[in-house]
Amino acid sequence: MTAQTQTVHVPLDGGRAYDILVGRGLLAEIGTRVAALKARAVAVVSDETVAAEYGEAVTAALAEASLRTALITVTPGEGSKSYAGFAQVCDGLIGHRIERGDLVLALGGGVVGDLAGFAAASLRRGVRFVQAPTSLLAQVDSSVGGKTGINSPHGKNLVGAFHQPSLVIADTATLDTLAPRELRAGYAEVAKYGLIDDPEFFAWCEANLAEIYAGGPARETAVASCCRAKAGVVVRDEREDGERALLNLGHTFAHALERLTGYQAARLVHGEAVAIGLCLAFRFSARLGLCPGQDAGRVANHLALAGLPTRLDQVPGGSGDADQLLDAMRQDKKVRDGALTFILARGIGKSFIAPGIEAGAVREFLVDELRG
Repeated sequence: MTAQTQTVHVPLDGGRAYDILVGRGLLAEIGTRVAALKARAVAVVSDETVAAEYGEAVTAALAEASLRTALITVTPGEGSKSYAGFAQVCDGLIGHRIERGDLVLALGGGVVGDLAGFAAASLRRGVRFVQAPTSLLAQVDSSVGGKTGINSPHGKNLVGAFHQPSLVIADTATLDTLAPRELRAGYAEVAKYGLIDDPEFFAWCEANLAEIYAGGPARETAVASCCRAKAGVVVRDEREDGERALLNLGHTFAHALERLTGYQAARLVHGEAVAIGLCLAFRFSARLGLCPGQDAGRVANHLALAGLPTRLDQVPGGSGDADQLLDAMRQDKKVRDGALTFILARGIGKSFIAPGIEAGAVREFLVDELRG
């Protein structure tokens, strides 16, 4: 184990507990770590970009641990998180004779993790999988908690399953090779954890943003802190029947934006949509008289300093009109009996679930936001 490795335990019942390992250089240990899970074969699922960087080293490490290995690659980007991408991965796993006692290893960002995890959940009615996230967004959020799935033309993450990993290996050294835009996008999910229920962590983020970006020890602290926060929520509410919905702060707006931009990374990536969504959630809360205006301003100022978009007019090519945005929101997973549910805030670190929000109030807010 590397000197800086931090372990976050996720104590789920029924023999489903697992560890999240956070530290630099952990991919070098991946063969030993995965072999300890007692599989005979491992299929690595990655995208072409990540596979070119790490695929050979990871498959070699697995082979050195006497594991039969295979590598399945998909096209980078949200477009692979689709019915076609799901079929491609499933057929690849079947073609490589991955059995129930074997493992699927997701090597990449959030798209690969969600896609590979859903394929693992579905293959032979469920095989185990390991998350090896290589983006900041995946390390702090999507790799933890067992949400897997793909997008539908009707909306994001509408087809999927809860399927917990057997292990998460978050090698923070992989973040050194991320494009600056991807690192910034992942940071939106880091800030989110402070905004949900930890104002002290948000203040720490404000003070340590530069070191998180530069790759100092604050980076490992940020990743481990977010994983610890999410693990606690997942253990208390694994299937999002209550508290776990708070993790979607900003995401009702964000998912609508992603749908209206066609999941085109050239226009908007997930973390950028989340950043705008966080700011909209706080401004909407302030408009409803729930949240102090200065808190909404503080959120927007910090995310802007982090290099992230904070307004609808910053979406390249436009974000659609108010009616289009509202229609996209109606496909959100939190909709109940046709009524919109938002995660709103009474202040920084004081988010709450707000069911039954009037569509007219949302539309008026969006009209004003689009006017700038």
